[in-house]
Amino acid sequence: MGKDVIIACDFASKEQTLNFLDKFTGKKPFVKIGMELFYAEGPSIVREIKNRGHKIFLDLKLHDIPNTVKKSMAVLSNLDVDICNLHASGTVKMMQSALEGLTRSDGTRPLLIAVTQLTSTDQESMEKDLLIKEPIDKVVMHYAHNAKTAGLDGVVCSPLEAGKVHEICGKDFLTVTPGVRFADGDVGDQKRVMTPAQAKEIGSDYIVVGRPITAAENPVEAYERCIKEFVD
Repeated sequence: MGKDVIIACDFASKEQTLNFLDKFTGKKPFVKIGMELFYAEGPSIVREIKNRGHKIFLDLKLHDIPNTVKKSMAVLSNLDVDICNLHASGTVKMMQSALEGLTRSDGTRPLLIAVTQLTSTDQESMEKDLLIKEPIDKVVMHYAHNAKTAGLDGVVCSPLEAGKVHEICGKDFLTVTPGVRFADGDVGDQKRVMTPAQAKEIGSDYIVVGRPITAAENPVEAYERCIKEFVD
């Protein structure tokens, strides 16, 4: 599976999203639909973007009791997205149940990946707010190992951790990495960040890029810069 850039379409409405995607004439970027857009527009926005020919990472980060997650994933599997996710902290049992729900009667399913720790989380906030005293690197690797044990396809992690995840879980275990910024850009509210070129070097399989593309003066140019630095 080749590397790719996923654009985080963190918009509040269908109109904003489609206006943005219309800029990409002749191109069909891989896009991420997160909570903001999904909660605003519902499943119909997923279907519309899919019908336009885009691959979709549906980023809803499910985290609930195993049975609820299983039933929810069964519903999401009907949307024909390419990647779904959940929180690894929901336990191995929850991840296994999610996989069961996501798998269709013919055996096909979207890729399923687990969030380890959010890229806005650092060691201090993890210890203070979550009462997790272990080093953040150890926590991320433990969660990644649990996801692998549960049969998932990969994890969402910081690009700083992608190489080590591959060491522990294998090169075919996907690493999907947000927290990517251009070297001359603003890091925003992210704390564990890396450039597209650095993410490529360290072994990320997919990078998720939001504001450096969506808020750029020329989004298509910014996207092509990401492709050049990360894929080409």
